[in-house]
Amino acid sequence: MHRAAFAAAFAAALLAGPAAAQQRTLTVGVQTPPSALDPHYHNTTNNNMALRHIFEGLFEAGPDAKLQPGLAESLRNIDATTWEVKLRPGVRFHDGTPLEAEDIAFTFARVPTVPNSPALFTPQVRTISAIEIKDPQTVVIRTREPNPLLHFDLSGPAILSRKVHGPSPSTSDFTNGRLAIGTGPYRLVEYKHNERLELARHENHWAPPQPWDRAVFRYIPQPGSRTAALLAGEVDLIDYVPVQDVARFDRDGRFALSKVDSLTFVYLFPDSMRDASPFVADRQGRPLERNPLADRRVREALSLAIPRQAIADRLYSGLASPADQFAAPAAEHRLPGLPPLPHDPARARALLTEAGYKDGFRLTVHGPNGFFPSDDNLLQALAQAFARVGVETQVEALPPATLFTRATNREFSLFMTYFSSAFAINPIRQVVMTRDPQLGYGPFNRQRYSNPAVDEPAKEALTTMDAERREALTHQAARALLEDKGVVPVIFLKNTWAGRRDRIAYRPDVYNRTSALNARPVD
Repeated sequence: MHRAAFAAAFAAALLAGPAAAQQRTLTVGVQTPPSALDPHYHNTTNNNMALRHIFEGLFEAGPDAKLQPGLAESLRNIDATTWEVKLRPGVRFHDGTPLEAEDIAFTFARVPTVPNSPALFTPQVRTISAIEIKDPQTVVIRTREPNPLLHFDLSGPAILSRKVHGPSPSTSDFTNGRLAIGTGPYRLVEYKHNERLELARHENHWAPPQPWDRAVFRYIPQPGSRTAALLAGEVDLIDYVPVQDVARFDRDGRFALSKVDSLTFVYLFPDSMRDASPFVADRQGRPLERNPLADRRVREALSLAIPRQAIADRLYSGLASPADQFAAPAAEHRLPGLPPLPHDPARARALLTEAGYKDGFRLTVHGPNGFFPSDDNLLQALAQAFARVGVETQVEALPPATLFTRATNREFSLFMTYFSSAFAINPIRQVVMTRDPQLGYGPFNRQRYSNPAVDEPAKEALTTMDAERREALTHQAARALLEDKGVVPVIFLKNTWAGRRDRIAYRPDVYNRTSALNARPVD
């Protein structure tokens, strides 16, 4: 190389050195990938936590579940059915397109129409009857009826641009990257399904800049492989720390654990509404004349068979607690002062005999593998508990995307999943109210459960602005559900992350979301 050229190159390298040193990349080992990059396709934690880097809602629920301004600066209740939203000025999508008031109406009109969705965001827009543009920064939302959860609902759907994403955006065009253009603090660089999601900081975001130039999410479903990746320095943070590795990370000074009591509860959903169910049979494997899960006594027997405290203590080593109802301990308006759900195998066997199943029956329970910590082991523990009271139980653990597709097609007799919410009325609205796509009730009601004793007080609670009255109605619906065992609560989860102490400080999230937005560099 010519001496002058070498000197120039060396000088350029010296000038570039400090800037390069300042480049920060966060690499995270995540258990569950999103099923698509369409922010309206599947309302589930693993989708939302990935896509909220790219897209934003009018409001955002923080790691502590408190709502904070997003693309809207404020929400004002003018009367029981009229709300004024002030939009944040100067917001632009990643391609430079400005956010406009008309985009709100475009977004909310799309939400209920996404085809083949396992779970739409319809409940969040169900009450909206009209959206009016008052001025470029002001939107007036009118609802068909009072909606005390509107502030929370407006934190759900991510806002799209009618100019960028209209008129009929397809889910595939989001997932292939063409329409993965939002207003969020990060923009898409690359997505390889089930492998990795790479993001770059959106330099023109309206908020102060994120500290990470790049955020890379590697999808590692095997618990041991996530642990190995962190120990080897291949990633800076992992979620869903395997229960058996928590003590190891706690002792190792190179790593910091982040823990929080979550809003997440695990439950079983029985097929109680059909005369015949696909995965129940007698002890010889022959079809039964009637579906045993349609009998409340059988559902009660299954609940009584579950040793919740032992599962929390032994399987989860204290990173879970026994569930007493269909709402997390911190959820607003949950039932107060309930005793633990009993574990009584003798009573379970008596109820099965009373229901006509003295010799028990065969059952297959389905659930996820790689959706939450030790989910496949929990399935096995439940199967063993059921077998002890005479229900011969097989287990089929499936990848989450397969599980939810088949559950949506109503292919299971009993399946296990979880839900997260800061409001006791919300899982009732989403999971167990009689399914009504027009009103947005029951989008997660995959077993088509229907109980007027739940529906009637829940419907009134969802239109009551008086907090005390709403709490009483929520309690009424929750008691009816608990008594009927329309769903069977199992455990409350505690969320745990492990990170490199020399690299990051991580703020744990009660919704169980793993996010670059919760991570800060320590150097």
